[in-house]
This record gives sequence, structure tokens and C-alpha cells, in this order.
Amino acid sequence: MTRPAVPPSTLLSLATLVLANLLPLAGVLLFGWSAFEVLILFWAENVVIGGYNLLRMLAVLLLRRDWAILAVAPFFAVHYGLFCAGHSVFLVGAFAPPDLRDQATSALPALFLSGALAVPLLALIASHGVSFLANFLWAGEWRHVDAKTLMGAPYPRIMILHVTIIVGMILVQALGAPVAAVALLVVIKIAVDTFAHLREHRRLAAPPAAQAAPAPAGSPS
Repeated sequence: MTRPAVPPSTLLSLATLVLANLLPLAGVLLFGWSAFEVLILFWAENVVIGGYNLLRMLAVLLLRRDWAILAVAPFFAVHYGLFCAGHSVFLVGAFAPPDLRDQATSALPALFLSGALAVPLLALIASHGVSFLANFLWAGEWRHVDAKTLMGAPYPRIMILHVTIIVGMILVQALGAPVAAVALLVVIKIAVDTFAHLREHRRLAAPPAAQAAPAPAGSPS
């Protein structure tokens, strides 16, 4: 079966996402960012993704009067918040330099407030904002997505992405964190992010009936 063409809204959001991800690549190649700084930036992107998912829920509540969101949104906020908090503790314990590791997650805000990571984080916030406006609102994903789908929407993307990044970090550390290895880690993240972004919006753009309907007998797969 022929896969439908990628909508212009998804191409626009994908382009902004790739451009935002080029900033950490420039940080590695031009300013010597460490592998840990890159890793923590991508962890912060998880928090951004969760925030925009709550905005999706709010949009569905306001535009469609889907009252199931009132039960799902608080549960998602707590569950996803605990997930991100636990993830940060693991990343700091496993990959942080010794001077930061002793401070646990209290050192994380300083990494962003110091300025080095602030600009790429703002760029990632903006890129996900473009996706929210272009895909969810303008392209109409809000019209048919249900509360259950929104509850689980961020998890496949961030799990695939961060398993890839953590494996990459282990390899980077084994090689002594050379610049080329850290840059390759960012490039791999961009490739995986591209795949996950397209997959996510293909799923959100399809009406629930189309997602669940079995293929007709004898139709090509």
C-alpha cells in the first residue's frame, strides 16, 4: 500500500525541529560542548514535549469539550513528571562529571541559566511550538485525537530517542568523548528524531476508525 505524502504542516515542523537540533551540533563542533551538556539538553527537551502535550489536552478540552481530558491530564502530569525526574537522576548519576554528580539534579538549572544551553533550549521550545500550531491546531489533529491517545503520545518517541542516546553516550565515554563522537551522537539523535516525528504525526493525523480498521481481505499490505 502506498504511504500518503507528508503534509506541508509536518514538513514545516520537521524543518524547524532539524534546524533547532543543529544548534547543539554547532555547540559541539565550535564551542566544545561536552557530551553531558548535550545529553542534559535533550533531557530538557523531554520536559518541553510533556508541556506541549498538556497544551494539546487543553486544546481538545476547549475546542471539542472532551471532558475525559479532565481525568487524563492530571494523571499524565504526575506520571510524566515523575518519569522525567527519575530520568534526570539516572542521567546525572550515570554520566555527569564528578563535580556535578555530587550535587545531583540541583546542578541542572545552572546549566541552562548560565547561558550556554539557554539558546538551544529556547530553539527546541520554539520548534515544538511550531509543531503544536501547524500540526495539532492548523492541520486539525485536535478534531479526532482522543484522551487515551494523547495520554500515551509522547512515550514511544522519547523512549526510542533516549535509548539510542544512552547507548551512544556509553560508546562516547568508551572512546574518551572525542569531539567527532559527540557530534555523531547529535547527528544520530537528529535522524532518530526525524523518524519519530514523522511516525507520531502520521498516527495523530489518522482518524481513530482508520487506525483500528483491519485491511480488507486480499488487499496489499
